[in-house]
Amino acid sequence: MRARIPLLMLVLLTALSCGRGLHDPVFSGREPRIFPDYRDVTIPATIAPLNFSMDQAERLDVTLTGDDGTILHVHGSMARFPRKAWRKLLQANVGGAIQVDAYGFTEGQWMQHRPFHFYVSEDAIDYGLAYRLILPSYEGMGKLGIYERDLSSYRQKELISTEEVNGCLNCHSFNQCDPKDLNLHVRGSYGGTLIQQQAQLKAFDTKTDSTISSCVYPYWHPSGNYIAYSNNTTRQGFYQRAENVLEVFDYASDIVVYDIRNNRLLSCPLLKSESAWETFPAFSPDGKSLYFCSAAPKAIPQQMNEIRYNLCRIAFDPESGRFGDRVDTLVLAAPAGFSVSFPRPSFDGKYLMYTVSSFGNFTIWHRDSDLCLLDLTTGASWNLASANSPDAADSYHNWSSNSRWFVFGSRRDDGTHTRAYICHIDADGVPGKPFLLPQRKPREYYDNMLRSFNIPEFVTEPVPLNSHKAWRLLRRGKKEQFNYGTDIP
Repeated sequence: MRARIPLLMLVLLTALSCGRGLHDPVFSGREPRIFPDYRDVTIPATIAPLNFSMDQAERLDVTLTGDDGTILHVHGSMARFPRKAWRKLLQANVGGAIQVDAYGFTEGQWMQHRPFHFYVSEDAIDYGLAYRLILPSYEGMGKLGIYERDLSSYRQKELISTEEVNGCLNCHSFNQCDPKDLNLHVRGSYGGTLIQQQAQLKAFDTKTDSTISSCVYPYWHPSGNYIAYSNNTTRQGFYQRAENVLEVFDYASDIVVYDIRNNRLLSCPLLKSESAWETFPAFSPDGKSLYFCSAAPKAIPQQMNEIRYNLCRIAFDPESGRFGDRVDTLVLAAPAGFSVSFPRPSFDGKYLMYTVSSFGNFTIWHRDSDLCLLDLTTGASWNLASANSPDAADSYHNWSSNSRWFVFGSRRDDGTHTRAYICHIDADGVPGKPFLLPQRKPREYYDNMLRSFNIPEFVTEPVPLNSHKAWRLLRRGKKEQFNYGTDIP
């Protein structure tokens, strides 16, 4: 009796035997130049297919071969991998590697390139990302929104946008990647702060008579009982001739903590000192410390290039809401001629990632911005050189819930648009090679995407935000008021 060959395997064998024999390839002696550059990246087993195109190639012939012997072959104008076959290949090679053999057809000739690999990590990644899409020029707001992306597919969902109201959406934040605890700021005529816990959504006016501004830069306490904010008097200006395009700077800034259960803002003299500008608060995973950045005030704009922030920490007691009586400086950046911004501790408590630049804190537009890592046990700190780009801003990073992946914004592709990059990091703090957020047709998508990915955050499940309810709360006019409590020494 004649053996039956599965249809999928028959198609694969036919493509290999007929197509490959017609190649008569010339060996290039190098790896292929592909977009996105997915060569030798470490990826999670649930990531969407890493489709790619090849520079100057009219057609591609690509074969993926797993360590287990599984083969996936595609042929066309780009390498576009079927989702089910891709997922099966990755699942079969968790902890191993997948070799990528790529041929490109250009001007009547097939070129064979050196193979590269995908490394499939044993570390899981969260369900998805949430991010803001915004025009990069800041000349006009246009449509601006918060979006959610399922990392196992290319599905993007709009959570809330400015089409329903004339305002600006910014500073979305979740509690250790749990989207059920949500904070979102809205500026404009309907401005306010949305706070959602366990599906209960409220709108607040966060400006008080005792604070210099509304609350921004939120960070959740792991208990869900507090949110840390900074109050900033902020201005922005544009450079006439400089590598950087624009600058955002503070004239003053303090840090407060919102006690959700008692509806009161907490602070202490060490966090609202006139001799320092405090900003970018972040709670430790155990909830007993508050990290922040602090700089000595300077004359603006005359001394703008001399503003340098150090990385600091103060103790916090979640039971009483009291702060410690001293500030510890973890990274003394100012004397060394650089500035720290955006501290983000890993949720396993081992590390803290931050951004460095030559001055200031608006690192998303500083071309010299780099990501660094601080070992919270030893105090050692180092530049994440393998994750950073040489001449483009790398900033606005956030950790996955298991602290084995981080996502960040980078302008490395064209210098103008910030795009979301994902990177694996092992238990010793060693990062892999970052990879660009996958798209079904990446070249077409990114060439036509005129907005930047801003403040990407991992989420463990879909974000349960009802945008219609959110806008109704903001439009009704009267919002709940933050109350300022007595300063706690």
